Amino acid sequence: MNNRLKDITNQRLWKIALCGILALGSVAGYSSPVQAASVHQQFQDTRTSYAKDAITHLVDKGIAAGTSETTFEPKKAVTRAEFATFAVRLLGLKPVKNNINPYQDMSMNAWYYGNVAAMTNLFILEGKGQGTFQPNASITREEAAALLVRMLKQQPVETSLLSSTYFDAADISDWARPYVQTVYQLELMKGSGGVFRPHDQVTREEAAVMLDAILQKKTWSEQLQRGDELGVQLGWQYNSTTAEFKKQVEQSEVNTLVPRWFFLNSSMKVTDHADPALISWASATDRQLWPLLGNRSDSALTHQMLSSSVNRAAVISQVASYVKTYKLDGINVDFENVDPADREGLTAFVTSLTAALHALGAVVSVDVSPDLGTDWTDAFDYAKLGAVSDYMVLMGYEEHWNGDPKAGSVASLPWVEKALDTMLSEVVRAKTILALPLYTRDWSSVNPATSSWDITLAEQGTRAHATGSVRRWDASLVQYIIGYNSNGMPRYIWAEDSRSLSAKVLMSEQRQIAGLAYWYMGGETADVWNAISNASRFESYNF
Repeated sequence: MNNRLKDITNQRLWKIALCGILALGSVAGYSSPVQAASVHQQFQDTRTSYAKDAITHLVDKGIAAGTSETTFEPKKAVTRAEFATFAVRLLGLKPVKNNINPYQDMSMNAWYYGNVAAMTNLFILEGKGQGTFQPNASITREEAAALLVRMLKQQPVETSLLSSTYFDAADISDWARPYVQTVYQLELMKGSGGVFRPHDQVTREEAAVMLDAILQKKTWSEQLQRGDELGVQLGWQYNSTTAEFKKQVEQSEVNTLVPRWFFLNSSMKVTDHADPALISWASATDRQLWPLLGNRSDSALTHQMLSSSVNRAAVISQVASYVKTYKLDGINVDFENVDPADREGLTAFVTSLTAALHALGAVVSVDVSPDLGTDWTDAFDYAKLGAVSDYMVLMGYEEHWNGDPKAGSVASLPWVEKALDTMLSEVVRAKTILALPLYTRDWSSVNPATSSWDITLAEQGTRAHATGSVRRWDASLVQYIIGYNSNGMPRYIWAEDSRSLSAKVLMSEQRQIAGLAYWYMGGETADVWNAISNASRFESYNF
């Protein structure tokens, strides 16, 4: 991992004490959700401002807005909420109305909520401690410097130049010195008269000049104008009708559909549950269709098929026939609970299946669990399967499983990161897809092995919002832990939400893999998709 990525990871784990840096909320914001002015609108109070051109440019771009129809209030201090709004717009991101509110002092109905949450999800903005954000607090110049560096994904580096650059260098906080030096070198903040004024509030006109300087740099502005390139976005259908699945997909970023259509049975006949309506819809909406070929976790049945070349050939012939008949784009092989003795048979099966489907212009993806050194994954030869198939889909969940005697996260960031890196040591990035959980687990504190169950993210939110529930952000796992009582008994949830999923998407994007997958469609809350899109887009920037 390069130094910039290490810095991002360290920030995720809250191991850098940035003191007041978290006030970075305002480098050209507005005070209320006033609509951006039209291209030709002139504010009455900016005519003599040195920032007039910058303000006009930002307003014309829809990034900044006035405090009223005719005023901009250039001398007014910028608030944290205002900056979050303008930063989201400048970076080409989407507001994210997190289902779990990251801050106690911010209403989910506030006009700025989605923008503050979006920046928090990307670890650009953070709170002020004790779960507060202080959205109406102003920002100091040294805090703005740090925020600009984070927005541009720069590596802050302290040099001895500060003392010779500014007469008031000694007034700059220790944590802020590398950021102030970096923004000076980037020519985003220069100070005036040989002073930086680190603890002065940033005004709206100062903020406009800072942000406009980003747009004036061609290489940066070109990055911000790029279209989204999400790669494979695979969504599994589960417990939903075709109509429900279509609606779920339409509300998401998913471009590759995996309905559960084909399954092995004891007579070596592959069951067919194909739906012509979904086939037609996928084609009409230009989405890939890779139906699932599953074994229903039946180890004995799977052994019967994999241990016999005749049986393997029979199944492959049927699957190829379905692909040809329905004009499918591919097949997603989901064999779980496979006996380690079937390792060679599984590799032979995938090798032959891929050859057969390639002849039809279709692809093969193979679902695999993280390699934890147990017999659960011994049947999967990562290297050989990765070499012969088109995609390997790493199911990045079940760190703690249903029936686990120890309660814990379904998919903490460190665990998923280790699992993915293990995969990438044997499978090329261009063939690797990381599957993320759109579910979590509700755990009993007394009998976790027998009294826990899977819940959707919507169900999780209901519990998180219930009276008496508590939550804390676990920086080491990079997710919330929610506690609540049910019938007088304490229960716990290691939450998956927009914030935790953003961290996993950022991590995966850093590794430049082929794409992401989601188990399962319908388990999410609506905010998740904007969060995922933002994380992918922001990580793609190379300022």
